[in-house]
Amino acid sequence: MKAYRPVYWMLPLLMLAAATWTHAKPLREKPALVLQITVHDMRGDFPMRYKERLGKGGLRYLMQQGTHYTNASFPHAGTEPTVGHAALFTGTSPSRNGIVAGSWFDRDKDRVITSCEDDRYPLIGKAPVEGEGRAPTQMLAATVGDELSMATNGGTRMFSVSLKDQGAILPGGHTGKAFWYSTTDGSFVSSSYYFTQYPDWVAQWNAKKHADTYKSRSWQLLHAPSTYLFGANDRRPFEVDMFGLGTTFPHPVNADPTLFYATLAATPFGDELTAEFAKALIREEKLGKGPRTDFLAVGFSATDSIGRLFGASSLEVEDTILRVDKLLADLFRYVDKEIGLDRTLVVLSSNHGMCETPQHLASLGFDVGCLPSGSVLRDTLAKALNRRLDVPESVVRLYDHPYVYLNEKEIAKTGVSLARVEATAAEEIVSIPGIAGALTRTDLLKGTVAPTPTNMAILDSFHAGRSGNIHVIAAPSTYVTGKTPSALPQGDDTYVPLFFAGWGIPAQRITRPVTPYDIAPTLASILEIKAPSGAEGIPLAEVLKENAPAENWVTASRTALPAMR
Repeated sequence: MKAYRPVYWMLPLLMLAAATWTHAKPLREKPALVLQITVHDMRGDFPMRYKERLGKGGLRYLMQQGTHYTNASFPHAGTEPTVGHAALFTGTSPSRNGIVAGSWFDRDKDRVITSCEDDRYPLIGKAPVEGEGRAPTQMLAATVGDELSMATNGGTRMFSVSLKDQGAILPGGHTGKAFWYSTTDGSFVSSSYYFTQYPDWVAQWNAKKHADTYKSRSWQLLHAPSTYLFGANDRRPFEVDMFGLGTTFPHPVNADPTLFYATLAATPFGDELTAEFAKALIREEKLGKGPRTDFLAVGFSATDSIGRLFGASSLEVEDTILRVDKLLADLFRYVDKEIGLDRTLVVLSSNHGMCETPQHLASLGFDVGCLPSGSVLRDTLAKALNRRLDVPESVVRLYDHPYVYLNEKEIAKTGVSLARVEATAAEEIVSIPGIAGALTRTDLLKGTVAPTPTNMAILDSFHAGRSGNIHVIAAPSTYVTGKTPSALPQGDDTYVPLFFAGWGIPAQRITRPVTPYDIAPTLASILEIKAPSGAEGIPLAEVLKENAPAENWVTASRTALPAMR
Protein backbone atom coordinates (compact mmCIF):
# COMPACT_ATOMS: atom_id res chain seq x y z
CA MET A 1 0.00 0.00 0.00
CA LYS A 2 1.46 3.31 -1.08
CA ALA A 3 1.87 6.07 1.48
CA TYR A 4 -0.15 9.23 0.80
CA ARG A 5 1.96 12.02 -0.60
CA PRO A 6 0.54 15.55 -0.99
CA VAL A 7 0.54 16.93 -4.49
CA TYR A 8 2.08 20.33 -3.75
CA TRP A 9 1.88 21.53 -7.34
CA MET A 10 -1.93 21.53 -7.07
CA LEU A 11 -2.04 23.97 -4.15
CA PRO A 12 -2.05 27.17 -6.27
CA LEU A 13 -4.91 25.78 -8.38
CA LEU A 14 -6.87 24.83 -5.27
CA MET A 15 -6.32 28.28 -3.75
CA LEU A 16 -7.41 29.97 -6.98
CA ALA A 17 -10.53 27.82 -7.14
CA ALA A 18 -11.37 28.63 -3.51
CA ALA A 19 -10.90 32.35 -4.10
CA THR A 20 -13.05 32.23 -7.24
CA TRP A 21 -15.81 30.34 -5.41
CA THR A 22 -15.68 32.80 -2.51
CA HIS A 23 -16.00 35.88 -4.72
CA ALA A 24 -18.73 34.24 -6.82
CA LYS A 25 -20.98 33.89 -3.77
CA PRO A 26 -23.67 36.56 -3.53
CA LEU A 27 -23.02 38.89 -0.63
CA ARG A 28 -26.68 38.55 0.42
CA GLU A 29 -30.08 39.08 -1.11
CA LYS A 30 -31.52 42.55 -1.29
CA PRO A 31 -34.20 43.29 1.30
CA ALA A 32 -37.78 42.44 0.38
CA LEU A 33 -38.95 45.66 2.03
CA VAL A 34 -37.35 48.90 3.13
CA LEU A 35 -39.35 50.26 6.07
CA GLN A 36 -38.28 53.83 6.83
CA ILE A 37 -39.94 55.23 9.93
CA THR A 38 -39.94 58.89 10.94
CA VAL A 39 -40.94 59.72 14.50
CA HIS A 40 -41.62 63.43 14.19
CA ASP A 41 -39.79 65.73 16.61
CA MET A 42 -38.02 62.87 18.38
CA ARG A 43 -34.81 64.25 19.84
CA GLY A 44 -31.74 62.06 19.56
CA ASP A 45 -31.43 61.40 23.29
CA PHE A 46 -35.03 60.30 23.88
CA PRO A 47 -34.45 56.55 23.27
CA MET A 48 -31.57 56.62 25.75
CA ARG A 49 -33.31 58.91 28.23
CA TYR A 50 -36.22 56.46 28.58
CA LYS A 51 -34.25 53.27 27.99
CA GLU A 52 -35.14 51.68 31.32
CA ARG A 53 -38.85 52.06 30.61
CA LEU A 54 -38.87 50.64 27.07
CA GLY A 55 -40.41 47.33 26.09
CA LYS A 56 -38.55 44.55 24.32
CA GLY A 57 -39.57 44.81 20.72
CA GLY A 58 -39.53 48.50 19.78
CA LEU A 59 -36.78 51.03 20.42
CA ARG A 60 -34.95 48.50 22.59
CA TYR A 61 -34.85 46.12 19.62
CA LEU A 62 -33.31 48.87 17.49
CA MET A 63 -30.74 49.72 20.17
CA GLN A 64 -29.76 46.14 20.98
CA GLN A 65 -30.04 44.39 17.62
CA GLY A 66 -29.45 47.21 15.15
CA THR A 67 -26.87 49.85 14.36
CA HIS A 68 -27.52 52.87 16.55
CA TYR A 69 -25.93 56.21 15.65
CA THR A 70 -26.05 58.31 18.81
CA ASN A 71 -24.59 61.49 17.33
CA ALA A 72 -26.74 62.33 14.29
CA SER A 73 -27.61 65.95 13.52
CA PHE A 74 -28.96 67.87 10.54
CA PRO A 75 -26.39 70.34 9.17
CA HIS A 76 -28.91 72.86 7.81
CA ALA A 77 -30.56 75.81 9.51
CA GLY A 78 -34.31 76.34 9.65
CA THR A 79 -35.17 72.99 11.20
CA GLU A 80 -38.87 72.98 10.44
CA PRO A 81 -40.69 69.63 10.17
CA THR A 82 -41.20 69.79 6.41
CA VAL A 83 -37.55 70.67 5.78
CA GLY A 84 -36.45 67.55 7.66
CA HIS A 85 -38.83 65.27 5.75
CA ALA A 86 -37.36 66.31 2.42
CA ALA A 87 -33.77 66.03 3.67
CA LEU A 88 -34.29 62.55 5.16
CA PHE A 89 -35.43 61.01 1.90
CA THR A 90 -33.47 63.02 -0.67
CA GLY A 91 -30.19 62.99 1.25
CA THR A 92 -29.69 66.62 0.39
CA SER A 93 -30.09 70.11 1.83
CA PRO A 94 -32.91 72.61 1.31
CA SER A 95 -30.62 74.57 -1.02
CA ARG A 96 -30.85 71.66 -3.45
CA ASN A 97 -34.21 70.02 -2.80
CA GLY A 98 -36.02 73.37 -2.58
CA ILE A 99 -38.00 72.67 0.60
CA VAL A 100 -36.77 75.66 2.60
CA ALA A 101 -39.69 75.81 5.05
CA GLY A 102 -43.20 74.59 5.69
CA SER A 103 -44.37 77.58 3.68
CA TRP A 104 -42.73 80.44 1.83
CA PHE A 105 -43.60 83.49 -0.22
CA ASP A 106 -43.95 82.55 -3.88
CA ARG A 107 -42.73 85.53 -5.87
CA ASP A 108 -44.48 84.37 -9.05
CA LYS A 109 -47.86 83.76 -7.41
CA ASP A 110 -47.43 86.80 -5.15
CA ARG A 111 -48.64 84.90 -2.09
CA VAL A 112 -47.53 82.43 0.56
CA ILE A 113 -47.72 78.79 -0.47
CA THR A 114 -47.16 75.57 1.47
CA SER A 115 -44.47 73.02 0.68
CA CYS A 116 -46.89 70.40 -0.68
CA GLU A 117 -49.42 72.71 -2.32
CA ASP A 118 -50.45 72.17 -5.93
CA ASP A 119 -53.95 73.19 -7.01
CA ARG A 120 -53.79 70.90 -10.04
CA TYR A 121 -54.27 67.90 -7.74
CA PRO A 122 -57.32 68.21 -5.45
CA LEU A 123 -58.13 65.64 -2.81
CA ILE A 124 -59.82 62.58 -4.24
CA GLY A 125 -63.56 63.05 -4.28
CA LYS A 126 -63.31 66.76 -3.45
CA ALA A 127 -63.87 69.81 -5.62
CA PRO A 128 -60.72 71.87 -6.30
CA VAL A 129 -60.14 74.61 -3.73
CA GLU A 130 -57.24 77.07 -3.93
CA GLY A 131 -54.46 76.02 -1.62
CA GLU A 132 -55.92 72.57 -0.87
CA GLY A 133 -54.42 70.55 -3.72
CA ARG A 134 -51.56 68.31 -2.64
CA ALA A 135 -48.55 66.86 -4.50
CA PRO A 136 -44.75 66.52 -4.13
CA THR A 137 -44.13 68.82 -7.10
CA GLN A 138 -42.50 71.56 -5.01
CA MET A 139 -39.65 69.17 -4.14
CA LEU A 140 -36.84 69.67 -6.65
CA ALA A 141 -34.85 66.50 -5.96
CA ALA A 142 -35.57 62.78 -6.20
CA THR A 143 -35.91 60.61 -3.12
CA VAL A 144 -34.18 57.28 -2.66
CA GLY A 145 -37.58 55.66 -3.29
CA ASP A 146 -37.79 57.51 -6.60
CA GLU A 147 -34.38 56.20 -7.58
CA LEU A 148 -35.41 52.67 -6.65
CA SER A 149 -38.58 52.97 -8.73
CA MET A 150 -36.62 54.26 -11.72
CA ALA A 151 -33.97 51.56 -11.36
CA THR A 152 -36.63 48.83 -11.43
CA ASN A 153 -38.68 50.46 -14.20
CA GLY A 154 -41.59 50.86 -11.83
CA GLY A 155 -41.27 47.34 -10.44
CA THR A 156 -40.92 48.66 -6.90
CA ARG A 157 -44.07 49.48 -4.97
CA MET A 158 -43.56 52.67 -3.02
CA PHE A 159 -46.03 53.90 -0.37
CA SER A 160 -45.99 56.50 2.36
CA VAL A 161 -48.40 57.10 5.24
CA SER A 162 -48.47 59.68 8.02
CA LEU A 163 -50.81 61.73 10.18
CA LYS A 164 -49.68 64.91 8.40
CA ASP A 165 -49.83 65.56 4.69
CA GLN A 166 -46.24 66.76 4.36
CA GLY A 167 -45.09 63.80 6.48
CA ALA A 168 -46.52 61.47 3.82
CA ILE A 169 -46.11 63.44 0.60
CA LEU A 170 -42.41 64.35 0.77
CA PRO A 171 -41.16 60.92 1.97
CA GLY A 172 -43.33 59.31 -0.74
CA GLY A 173 -41.39 61.21 -3.37
CA HIS A 174 -42.53 61.74 -6.93
CA THR A 175 -43.22 58.10 -7.75
CA GLY A 176 -44.79 56.75 -4.56
CA LYS A 177 -48.39 56.70 -3.34
CA ALA A 178 -49.08 58.83 -0.27
CA PHE A 179 -51.88 58.73 2.31
CA TRP A 180 -52.43 61.10 5.22
CA TYR A 181 -54.95 61.62 8.00
CA SER A 182 -57.92 63.92 7.49
CA THR A 183 -58.76 66.13 10.46
CA THR A 184 -62.18 66.61 8.88
CA ASP A 185 -63.51 63.05 9.14
CA GLY A 186 -60.71 60.82 10.50
CA SER A 187 -60.11 58.96 7.25
CA PHE A 188 -56.82 58.55 5.39
CA VAL A 189 -56.91 60.57 2.20
CA SER A 190 -54.84 61.19 -0.91
CA SER A 191 -54.93 63.46 -3.96
CA SER A 192 -55.47 63.06 -7.67
CA TYR A 193 -51.70 63.22 -8.14
CA TYR A 194 -51.65 59.62 -6.89
CA PHE A 195 -55.03 58.10 -7.77
CA THR A 196 -58.17 58.76 -9.78
CA GLN A 197 -60.08 56.93 -7.04
CA TYR A 198 -59.15 55.14 -3.84
CA PRO A 199 -58.14 51.48 -3.98
CA ASP A 200 -61.02 49.31 -2.75
CA TRP A 201 -59.25 48.36 0.45
CA VAL A 202 -58.68 52.05 1.37
CA ALA A 203 -62.34 52.88 0.72
CA GLN A 204 -63.38 49.93 2.89
CA TRP A 205 -60.92 50.89 5.66
CA ASN A 206 -62.23 54.46 5.73
CA ALA A 207 -65.84 53.26 5.68
CA LYS A 208 -65.26 51.48 8.98
CA LYS A 209 -64.65 54.87 10.68
CA HIS A 210 -61.81 53.59 12.86
CA ALA A 211 -61.26 57.05 14.34
CA ASP A 212 -64.77 57.05 15.82
CA THR A 213 -63.83 54.25 18.22
CA TYR A 214 -61.92 56.89 20.24
CA LYS A 215 -64.94 59.14 20.81
CA SER A 216 -65.55 57.99 24.34
CA ARG A 217 -61.89 57.71 25.32
CA SER A 218 -59.34 59.95 27.01
CA TRP A 219 -55.57 59.89 26.88
CA GLN A 220 -54.40 58.33 30.13
CA LEU A 221 -50.93 57.36 31.33
CA LEU A 222 -49.71 53.91 30.36
CA HIS A 223 -48.21 53.38 33.84
CA ALA A 224 -48.40 54.77 37.36
CA PRO A 225 -47.17 58.41 37.55
CA SER A 226 -44.52 57.48 40.12
CA THR A 227 -42.75 55.29 37.56
CA TYR A 228 -42.16 58.18 35.13
CA LEU A 229 -39.04 60.33 35.05
CA PHE A 230 -41.26 63.40 34.77
CA GLY A 231 -44.10 62.03 36.86
CA ALA A 232 -44.09 65.12 39.08
CA ASN A 233 -44.16 67.51 36.10
CA ASP A 234 -47.83 67.19 35.21
CA ARG A 235 -48.95 70.56 36.54
CA ARG A 236 -46.92 73.27 34.84
CA PRO A 237 -48.65 76.63 34.26
CA PHE A 238 -47.04 77.31 30.87
CA GLU A 239 -48.41 74.20 29.14
CA VAL A 240 -51.02 74.86 26.45
CA ASP A 241 -54.61 73.62 26.45
CA MET A 242 -55.64 73.05 22.82
CA PHE A 243 -58.95 71.58 21.64
CA GLY A 244 -60.00 71.18 25.27
CA LEU A 245 -57.36 68.49 25.95
CA GLY A 246 -56.39 70.25 29.17
CA THR A 247 -52.89 70.40 30.64
CA THR A 248 -52.98 67.45 33.05
CA PHE A 249 -53.78 63.75 32.79
CA PRO A 250 -56.19 62.37 31.82
CA HIS A 251 -56.58 64.36 28.61
CA PRO A 252 -60.19 64.04 27.32
CA VAL A 253 -60.73 63.91 23.56
CA ASN A 254 -63.06 66.73 22.56
CA ALA A 255 -66.41 65.23 21.54
CA ASP A 256 -67.40 68.33 19.55
CA PRO A 257 -67.85 67.03 15.97
CA THR A 258 -66.01 70.07 14.59
CA LEU A 259 -62.96 69.41 16.80
CA PHE A 260 -62.91 65.67 17.49
CA TYR A 261 -60.81 64.48 14.54
CA ALA A 262 -58.32 67.34 14.90
CA THR A 263 -58.03 66.57 18.59
CA LEU A 264 -57.10 62.95 17.87
CA ALA A 265 -54.14 64.13 15.78
CA ALA A 266 -52.77 65.95 18.84
CA THR A 267 -52.76 62.75 20.93
CA PRO A 268 -51.03 59.36 20.66
CA PHE A 269 -54.32 58.00 19.33
CA GLY A 270 -53.44 59.55 15.98
CA ASP A 271 -50.28 57.46 15.83
CA GLU A 272 -52.31 54.34 16.67
CA LEU A 273 -54.56 54.99 13.67
CA THR A 274 -51.48 55.53 11.47
CA ALA A 275 -49.96 52.21 12.58
CA GLU A 276 -53.21 50.33 11.90
CA PHE A 277 -53.50 51.88 8.44
CA ALA A 278 -49.85 51.01 7.71
CA LYS A 279 -50.42 47.37 8.67
CA ALA A 280 -53.48 47.22 6.45
CA LEU A 281 -51.43 48.68 3.60
CA ILE A 282 -48.71 46.05 4.04
CA ARG A 283 -51.30 43.31 3.99
CA GLU A 284 -53.53 44.55 1.19
CA GLU A 285 -50.76 45.69 -1.14
CA LYS A 286 -48.74 42.53 -0.35
CA LEU A 287 -45.59 44.49 0.30
CA GLY A 288 -42.40 42.45 0.48
CA LYS A 289 -44.01 39.58 -1.44
CA GLY A 290 -42.90 40.51 -4.95
CA PRO A 291 -39.67 39.97 -6.92
CA ARG A 292 -38.43 43.54 -6.27
CA THR A 293 -37.63 45.46 -3.11
CA ASP A 294 -40.67 47.44 -1.95
CA PHE A 295 -40.49 50.69 0.04
CA LEU A 296 -42.79 51.89 2.82
CA ALA A 297 -42.37 55.19 4.67
CA VAL A 298 -44.32 55.58 7.92
CA GLY A 299 -44.52 58.83 9.86
CA PHE A 300 -45.64 58.99 13.49
CA SER A 301 -46.58 62.65 13.96
CA ALA A 302 -48.24 62.98 17.36
CA THR A 303 -44.94 63.88 19.02
CA ASP A 304 -44.93 67.09 16.99
CA SER A 305 -48.15 68.54 18.42
CA ILE A 306 -47.54 67.16 21.90
CA GLY A 307 -44.03 68.60 22.08
CA ARG A 308 -45.31 72.04 21.05
CA LEU A 309 -48.13 71.97 23.62
CA PHE A 310 -46.26 70.54 26.60
CA GLY A 311 -42.51 70.77 25.95
CA ALA A 312 -39.69 68.24 25.60
CA SER A 313 -39.28 67.52 29.31
CA SER A 314 -42.95 66.90 30.04
CA LEU A 315 -44.91 63.94 31.31
CA GLU A 316 -46.94 64.04 28.10
CA VAL A 317 -43.91 63.69 25.83
CA GLU A 318 -42.49 60.92 28.01
CA ASP A 319 -45.74 58.96 27.83
CA THR A 320 -45.88 59.56 24.06
CA ILE A 321 -42.39 58.11 23.56
CA LEU A 322 -43.38 55.02 25.57
CA ARG A 323 -46.49 54.67 23.44
CA VAL A 324 -44.48 55.05 20.22
CA ASP A 325 -42.17 52.34 21.52
CA LYS A 326 -45.17 50.07 22.03
CA LEU A 327 -46.48 50.84 18.53
CA LEU A 328 -43.08 50.10 17.01
CA ALA A 329 -42.91 46.74 18.78
CA ASP A 330 -46.34 45.83 17.44
CA LEU A 331 -45.46 46.99 13.92
CA PHE A 332 -42.19 45.03 13.94
CA ARG A 333 -44.01 41.89 15.09
CA TYR A 334 -46.49 42.33 12.26
CA VAL A 335 -43.74 42.83 9.68
CA ASP A 336 -41.89 39.80 11.04
CA LYS A 337 -45.01 37.67 10.64
CA GLU A 338 -45.94 38.96 7.17
CA ILE A 339 -42.49 39.37 5.62
CA GLY A 340 -39.76 38.57 8.13
CA LEU A 341 -37.57 41.13 9.85
CA ASP A 342 -34.56 39.31 8.44
CA ARG A 343 -35.89 40.23 4.96
CA THR A 344 -36.83 43.80 5.97
CA LEU A 345 -34.41 46.71 6.25
CA VAL A 346 -35.66 49.01 8.99
CA VAL A 347 -34.53 52.65 9.24
CA LEU A 348 -35.72 55.02 11.96
CA SER A 349 -34.93 58.69 12.42
CA SER A 350 -36.72 62.01 12.90
CA ASN A 351 -37.42 65.11 10.83
CA HIS A 352 -35.93 67.28 13.61
CA GLY A 353 -35.40 67.27 17.34
CA MET A 354 -37.27 69.03 20.12
CA CYS A 355 -36.25 72.08 22.11
CA GLU A 356 -37.11 72.75 25.71
CA THR A 357 -39.71 75.40 26.47
CA PRO A 358 -38.27 78.78 27.50
CA GLN A 359 -40.20 78.62 30.78
CA HIS A 360 -38.64 75.25 31.65
CA LEU A 361 -35.14 76.49 30.87
CA ALA A 362 -35.76 79.65 32.91
CA SER A 363 -36.83 77.52 35.87
CA LEU A 364 -33.46 75.77 35.67
CA GLY A 365 -31.55 79.05 35.75
CA PHE A 366 -30.95 79.62 32.02
CA ASP A 367 -31.14 83.13 30.61
CA VAL A 368 -33.80 82.93 27.89
CA GLY A 369 -35.48 85.46 25.67
CA CYS A 370 -38.49 85.65 23.40
CA LEU A 371 -38.90 87.67 20.21
CA PRO A 372 -42.17 89.41 19.40
CA SER A 373 -44.45 87.96 16.77
CA GLY A 374 -43.56 88.24 13.10
CA SER A 375 -46.18 90.92 12.45
CA VAL A 376 -44.78 93.14 15.22
CA LEU A 377 -41.24 92.73 13.94
CA ARG A 378 -42.38 93.42 10.39
CA ASP A 379 -44.01 96.69 11.41
CA THR A 380 -40.94 97.73 13.42
CA LEU A 381 -38.66 97.04 10.48
CA ALA A 382 -40.95 98.79 7.97
CA LYS A 383 -41.00 101.98 10.05
CA ALA A 384 -37.21 101.91 10.40
CA LEU A 385 -36.68 101.59 6.63
CA ASN A 386 -39.15 104.41 6.00
CA ARG A 387 -37.25 106.62 8.43
CA ARG A 388 -33.76 105.79 7.16
CA LEU A 389 -34.27 105.38 3.40
CA ASP A 390 -37.53 107.28 2.82
CA VAL A 391 -39.11 104.21 1.24
CA PRO A 392 -42.77 103.24 1.84
CA GLU A 393 -43.48 100.81 4.66
CA SER A 394 -44.98 98.47 2.09
CA VAL A 395 -41.47 97.46 0.97
CA VAL A 396 -41.47 94.98 3.87
CA ARG A 397 -43.87 92.33 2.70
CA LEU A 398 -43.60 89.58 5.31
CA TYR A 399 -41.58 88.48 8.33
CA ASP A 400 -42.04 84.78 8.99
CA HIS A 401 -39.04 83.72 11.02
CA PRO A 402 -36.35 83.17 9.93
CA TYR A 403 -37.18 84.99 6.70
CA VAL A 404 -37.92 88.61 5.87
CA TYR A 405 -39.47 88.99 2.40
CA LEU A 406 -39.22 92.39 0.72
CA ASN A 407 -41.48 93.77 -2.00
CA GLU A 408 -38.93 94.01 -4.79
CA LYS A 409 -41.35 95.65 -7.25
CA GLU A 410 -42.07 98.43 -4.76
CA ILE A 411 -38.37 98.88 -4.06
CA ALA A 412 -37.63 99.22 -7.79
CA LYS A 413 -39.99 102.22 -7.91
CA THR A 414 -38.09 104.06 -5.17
CA GLY A 415 -34.73 104.27 -6.93
CA VAL A 416 -33.00 102.72 -3.90
CA SER A 417 -31.09 99.55 -4.76
CA LEU A 418 -32.37 96.26 -3.44
CA ALA A 419 -28.93 95.52 -1.98
CA ARG A 420 -29.02 98.74 0.03
CA VAL A 421 -32.51 98.07 1.36
CA GLU A 422 -31.45 94.55 2.37
CA ALA A 423 -28.29 95.79 4.08
CA THR A 424 -30.16 98.52 5.95
CA ALA A 425 -32.86 96.06 7.00
CA ALA A 426 -30.18 93.67 8.29
CA GLU A 427 -28.62 96.49 10.34
CA GLU A 428 -31.97 97.28 11.91
CA ILE A 429 -32.77 93.64 12.63
CA VAL A 430 -29.53 92.94 14.50
CA SER A 431 -30.27 95.89 16.80
CA ILE A 432 -33.32 94.07 18.15
CA PRO A 433 -32.59 92.28 21.46
CA GLY A 434 -32.46 88.51 21.04
CA ILE A 435 -31.24 88.59 17.44
CA ALA A 436 -27.65 87.50 16.87
CA GLY A 437 -27.30 88.28 13.18
CA ALA A 438 -28.86 88.62 9.74
CA LEU A 439 -27.63 87.55 6.32
CA THR A 440 -28.90 89.22 3.15
CA ARG A 441 -29.92 87.44 -0.02
CA THR A 442 -27.44 89.57 -1.97
CA ASP A 443 -24.51 88.45 0.20
CA LEU A 444 -25.64 84.81 0.14
CA LEU A 445 -25.85 84.87 -3.66
CA LYS A 446 -22.37 86.41 -3.90
CA GLY A 447 -20.95 84.06 -1.28
CA THR A 448 -19.59 87.01 0.70
CA VAL A 449 -20.49 85.67 4.14
CA ALA A 450 -18.00 84.62 6.78
CA PRO A 451 -17.48 80.83 6.76
CA THR A 452 -18.75 80.29 10.29
CA PRO A 453 -20.65 77.07 11.11
CA THR A 454 -23.91 79.00 11.47
CA ASN A 455 -23.47 80.83 8.17
CA MET A 456 -22.61 77.59 6.38
CA ALA A 457 -25.75 76.00 7.79
CA ILE A 458 -27.77 78.94 6.46
CA LEU A 459 -26.15 78.53 3.05
CA ASP A 460 -27.27 74.89 3.13
CA SER A 461 -30.81 76.17 3.62
CA PHE A 462 -30.67 78.99 1.09
CA HIS A 463 -32.58 78.71 -2.18
CA ALA A 464 -32.45 81.83 -4.35
CA GLY A 465 -36.01 81.55 -5.60
CA ARG A 466 -37.69 80.62 -2.32
CA SER A 467 -35.73 81.91 0.66
CA GLY A 468 -36.38 85.40 1.98
CA ASN A 469 -34.35 88.51 1.32
CA ILE A 470 -32.94 88.29 4.83
CA HIS A 471 -32.26 85.24 6.99
CA VAL A 472 -32.61 86.25 10.65
CA ILE A 473 -30.45 84.48 13.23
CA ALA A 474 -31.91 84.42 16.72
CA ALA A 475 -29.56 84.25 19.68
CA PRO A 476 -29.22 80.93 21.54
CA SER A 477 -32.13 80.20 23.89
CA THR A 478 -34.21 82.87 22.18
CA TYR A 479 -37.70 81.91 21.13
CA VAL A 480 -40.07 83.24 18.51
CA THR A 481 -43.74 83.66 19.38
CA GLY A 482 -45.79 80.96 17.66
CA LYS A 483 -42.72 78.98 16.58
CA THR A 484 -40.50 76.27 17.97
CA PRO A 485 -37.33 77.58 19.63
CA SER A 486 -35.12 79.21 17.03
CA ALA A 487 -32.05 77.24 18.02
CA LEU A 488 -28.76 77.62 16.22
CA PRO A 489 -27.93 74.79 13.79
CA GLN A 490 -26.07 72.83 16.48
CA GLY A 491 -28.98 73.04 18.90
CA ASP A 492 -31.48 70.53 20.26
CA ASP A 493 -33.69 70.94 17.21
CA THR A 494 -31.09 69.42 14.86
CA TYR A 495 -30.27 66.38 17.04
CA VAL A 496 -32.12 63.21 16.02
CA PRO A 497 -31.91 59.43 16.51
CA LEU A 498 -30.67 57.23 13.68
CA PHE A 499 -31.12 53.45 13.55
CA PHE A 500 -30.67 50.70 10.96
CA ALA A 501 -31.93 47.22 11.84
CA GLY A 502 -33.22 43.94 10.41
CA TRP A 503 -31.86 42.32 7.21
CA GLY A 504 -28.61 41.21 8.83
CA ILE A 505 -27.66 44.69 10.03
CA PRO A 506 -24.96 44.30 12.73
CA ALA A 507 -25.68 45.17 16.35
CA GLN A 508 -23.45 48.10 17.25
CA ARG A 509 -23.47 51.54 18.80
CA ILE A 510 -21.67 54.27 16.84
CA THR A 511 -20.77 57.60 18.42
CA ARG A 512 -19.04 59.38 15.54
CA PRO A 513 -20.86 62.39 14.05
CA VAL A 514 -23.15 61.58 11.12
CA THR A 515 -26.09 63.32 9.47
CA PRO A 516 -29.51 62.07 8.35
CA TYR A 517 -28.38 63.03 4.84
CA ASP A 518 -26.37 59.79 5.00
CA ILE A 519 -29.49 57.59 5.05
CA ALA A 520 -30.42 57.88 1.36
CA PRO A 521 -26.91 57.19 -0.02
CA THR A 522 -26.58 54.24 2.37
CA LEU A 523 -29.86 52.75 1.17
CA ALA A 524 -28.80 53.38 -2.42
CA SER A 525 -25.57 51.46 -1.84
CA ILE A 526 -27.43 48.54 -0.27
CA LEU A 527 -29.99 48.46 -3.08
CA GLU A 528 -27.29 48.90 -5.74
CA ILE A 529 -28.94 51.91 -7.30
CA LYS A 530 -27.94 55.48 -8.02
CA ALA A 531 -28.03 57.84 -5.06
CA PRO A 532 -30.72 60.55 -5.27
CA SER A 533 -29.96 63.54 -7.46
CA GLY A 534 -28.05 66.12 -5.47
CA ALA A 535 -27.45 63.79 -2.51
CA GLU A 536 -24.83 65.20 -0.15
CA GLY A 537 -24.66 62.40 2.40
CA ILE A 538 -22.00 59.69 2.69
CA PRO A 539 -22.79 55.94 2.76
CA LEU A 540 -22.45 54.79 6.36
CA ALA A 541 -19.44 52.50 6.69
CA GLU A 542 -20.72 50.54 9.67
CA VAL A 543 -24.00 49.57 8.00
CA LEU A 544 -22.21 48.52 4.80
CA LYS A 545 -19.33 46.66 6.43
CA GLU A 546 -20.58 43.24 5.33
CA ASN A 547 -20.61 44.45 1.74
CA ALA A 548 -17.15 46.04 1.69
CA PRO A 549 -14.08 46.31 3.94
CA ALA A 550 -15.09 48.63 6.74
CA GLU A 551 -11.68 50.30 6.85
CA ASN A 552 -12.00 51.36 3.22
CA TRP A 553 -15.38 52.98 3.82
CA VAL A 554 -14.13 54.72 6.96
CA THR A 555 -11.14 56.09 5.06
CA ALA A 556 -13.39 57.33 2.27
CA SER A 557 -15.81 58.90 4.72
CA ARG A 558 -13.10 60.73 6.63
CA THR A 559 -11.54 61.97 3.42
CA ALA A 560 -14.82 63.34 2.10
CA LEU A 561 -16.11 64.69 5.41
CA PRO A 562 -14.72 68.25 5.33
CA ALA A 563 -15.99 68.91 1.80
CA MET A 564 -19.42 67.38 2.36
CA ARG A 565 -20.21 69.09 5.64
